[in-house]
Amino acid sequence: MKKSLFFLLTGLACFAAHAQNDSASSYTWREIMIPMRDGVKLHTIVYTPKKQTEKLPFVLIRTPYGVGTGYAPDKNDYIKDMAADGYIFIAQDIRGRYKSEGGFEMTRPSRNKKDPQSIDEASDTYDTIDWLLKNIPGNNGNAGILGISYDGWLAIIAAADPHPALKAVSEQATPYDMFTNDDFHHNGAFRLSYGFEYAVLTEAAKTDSLYNFGEYDTYDWYLRLGPLSNINKKYAHGSLPTWNNFMIHPNYDDYWHAESLRYRLDYPKVPIQHVGGWWDEEDMVGPQEAYAQLEKKDTSHRNFLVIGPWLHGQWGGDEANNLAAIKFGQPTGTYFRQEIQAKWFAYYLKGKGDGNFAEMTSFQTGSNEWKHYNTWPPKESTIKKIYLHADGKLSFDKPSVNEPTAFDSYLSDPAKPVPYRTRPVEETYGQNSHWYFWLAANQRFVDNRPDVAHWLTDTLTEDITITGDVIANIFASTSGTDADWVVKLIDVYPNVDHQELSMSGYELMINADILRARFRHGFSTPEPLTPGKIEAYTLDLHGADHVFKKGHRIMVQVQSTWFPVYDRNPQKYVPNIYEAKESDYQTATQKIYHTAVFPSCIELPVVQL
Repeated sequence: MKKSLFFLLTGLACFAAHAQNDSASSYTWREIMIPMRDGVKLHTIVYTPKKQTEKLPFVLIRTPYGVGTGYAPDKNDYIKDMAADGYIFIAQDIRGRYKSEGGFEMTRPSRNKKDPQSIDEASDTYDTIDWLLKNIPGNNGNAGILGISYDGWLAIIAAADPHPALKAVSEQATPYDMFTNDDFHHNGAFRLSYGFEYAVLTEAAKTDSLYNFGEYDTYDWYLRLGPLSNINKKYAHGSLPTWNNFMIHPNYDDYWHAESLRYRLDYPKVPIQHVGGWWDEEDMVGPQEAYAQLEKKDTSHRNFLVIGPWLHGQWGGDEANNLAAIKFGQPTGTYFRQEIQAKWFAYYLKGKGDGNFAEMTSFQTGSNEWKHYNTWPPKESTIKKIYLHADGKLSFDKPSVNEPTAFDSYLSDPAKPVPYRTRPVEETYGQNSHWYFWLAANQRFVDNRPDVAHWLTDTLTEDITITGDVIANIFASTSGTDADWVVKLIDVYPNVDHQELSMSGYELMINADILRARFRHGFSTPEPLTPGKIEAYTLDLHGADHVFKKGHRIMVQVQSTWFPVYDRNPQKYVPNIYEAKESDYQTATQKIYHTAVFPSCIELPVVQL
């Protein structure tokens, strides 16, 4: 990476918080405090071209991560291609963070619009744009906003209730719903290490903070932690508001409802570009879901999607020729910034270009080609089911056997959970952390674990292209009264890869997710499982655009722990897992069925070439 992963990949402000001599820059900057409707003032930096020859639009980025005095826009990889074209750039600390006044509230809910003094992030953006239009000379009356991760969420919130001058929005890696599919939970399963460490990062102080674990491998620390209630008993002592909310909102209730974009988006009120990465370890789902939500009512063709072969925020400053060991043969990040992002804002804010943007622009992995689609998912894709069989076989043929013994089983032990990446598991944002790359890591590290089940196709005799949404349908039973089901779709490279020997046998995870079984009938209504009862579980593994190449194989893995990125399920039903006791954690025998009556399978959106 060219830049610090901490800055680039956690979605920190594109204006890095380290001062730099800007004497060689074509931009000048000044700091101001902009008043909001309730009197709170927000710390803001205005970057203006030194030789401005025409009226220019504003481009905003709002962030909780600190804008500092910043890199000049023309020295910043994320926006330098835009800076060369000329904009007035605005960088702002959101309320309660760094130099801004007021109190910080993570993913602040929408305001009460009946109260003219009520505020939220949309109103703060509105007030900022309004002030800029009236007080910064040389503007053309248009504004745009962009940002990655939390900054991307701030951008889409601005789009949900926009100022009339807001003409273009690029939300990048926004979270969508913090209980069902991003950041803090996936399908009700709690993201333990990320949730705790991010709460410390943003709430332990007004500036970013890292927790001092006192050891390098946090897997051991989290295992010794025991029940989740020990965080407050032993360490946080109630000092982290977000963590406290995790503890008292174990199910999908009004708290999660108020934060979710599911209930805050209606139709695209301004042109909006959703940007994500196929291997985004934090917010891979958000842009896909936000696009799908707005697409239902996009009558004016204002809603667009871009997904590349990236981890979280990688497109923001890296050339992105590769992702860890996976090579793409071209600078995909550079292409995005020059050919997609810069042209998007130039058209909508300055009227430059033809505005002929594809509905969905995707970098298709495997073939390593940029693709353009008129709809997403594309109409050319047809669903083909690939089925689990006995003896670890995986094929497109439906099982024909009906024996009750047609299942694979494993013992899931919360005391020995499957690590989600190879150890040591460094702290999430710590030095040399492998957190950033874990979704693209070689899954061979769990091949020999008895608590991970595998199914594998024969060697492919032709390419298989999947483009669209991947769904897992699993029939399973457990000896416990609760369970987690983790399903992975994996591209297995040849045992000897003559094109690149180091990739021989590599197991690349294409899609994966987790379901907390208590929520199988709804996230608001947890229900215990009946021991031994076979039930159907559906997991949305979300989008993919990938070619399984001839000579490769397709693998499916199923397991019941993914630690410590997800907390350990006690496997004994308790009303609130956050209040579980040590004695509640128990082993369970898990069975995955593959019969004619219970045909576990993965639905693949196959494109016939």
